[in-house]
Amino acid sequence: MPLCRRLEALGALTSRLPAIEIRPLAARGGSETAIDAALRYDLIVFVSANAVRFGAALLDQRRDLTLAAVGPATLRALNQAGYRVAINPGDGFDTEGLLAHPRLLQPAGQRVLIIKGEGGRELLESELARRGAVVTTASVYTRQRATLSAARAESLAEEFAAGALSVVTATSAEIGQSLLAMGAAYPALLAGLQRCHWLLPSARIADVLQAEGLRAPLLLATSAEDQALVDALLRWRASASGA
Repeated sequence: MPLCRRLEALGALTSRLPAIEIRPLAARGGSETAIDAALRYDLIVFVSANAVRFGAALLDQRRDLTLAAVGPATLRALNQAGYRVAINPGDGFDTEGLLAHPRLLQPAGQRVLIIKGEGGRELLESELARRGAVVTTASVYTRQRATLSAARAESLAEEFAAGALSVVTATSAEIGQSLLAMGAAYPALLAGLQRCHWLLPSARIADVLQAEGLRAPLLLATSAEDQALVDALLRWRASASGA
């Protein structure tokens, strides 16, 4: 995991705990038809790197389509797949940033295809539709909460109690919600999760998790990018040490 490697290079001790399992959707609910007809779309939006991972092949290697990406990780994934991205938020790293792009401010009449995971936020599609775009969505993957064994839960609880774990990262609301659900099944683990700091990429995610019962102190980064998370952690450490 790149974030763990960056932190370890700075001397941190890290522990990896999968909280979400990403799986392709066997039946995409009509998305094959939607993408087979990609020539009908004025814009195709990928909402995440996983959307690229499971949905880019459906573009059938066409290089003349107008593509948009939510965030730099999605942009990199499309570039690595050999596609050029026409629209990417310059000042933001999320859906709100993409919606603020000048080319999406007045999309009335444009046909937009959004390639995404099953469920998730509906802000992009609802706002583009409100602005007059004709929006179609294609779900190409699903997210499921990972399972946690009693032995692993006990081990983590002991690490929290011993002070070996002091920060938890959750780069999405779903990851954070899954971690809290894991803790709910193991009270000692939940106590540790509520004592440590949570490193989050946005105030929006913090609000969601606090509504779910998170009471731990928060560290907010400027985005979910690895370097932004590291920078937020370093700022916190510097502040705590009085540097």
